[in-house]
Amino acid sequence: VQLQASGGGLVQAGGSLRLACAASGRTFDTYIMGWFRQAPGKEREFVAAISWLGGGGSTYYADSVKGRFTISRDNIKNTVYLIMNSLKPEDTAVYYCAATNRYGGSWYVAATYDYWGQGTLVTVSS
Repeated sequence: VQLQASGGGLVQAGGSLRLACAASGRTFDTYIMGWFRQAPGKEREFVAAISWLGGGGSTYYADSVKGRFTISRDNIKNTVYLIMNSLKPEDTAVYYCAATNRYGGSWYVAATYDYWGQGTLVTVSS
């Protein structure tokens, strides 16, 4: 599966952005989809994940974004979204979408994911 992320940009603190990740292929609904981010000089970190269609659409969030970010997916459009509200300067990072069909892995671990998008930059000014 190939992933194409979009929607990044510059926003003021307290603002909102919606990221989108479009996937190729006909089996999108069998993949767990995740969002990760990497700030300058830091390691890539988990942001959010959503289960595959058969997994009931369960969602998981890092504590740092819980209550502010929402992950969702549209299995008709083969797209996963990350709606980011109440953005903070510390949310500044390159955001990556990822996909895996290894259901037994740890969804918050980057190594679980086999497919990655190219990243989209989010900059939050104070």
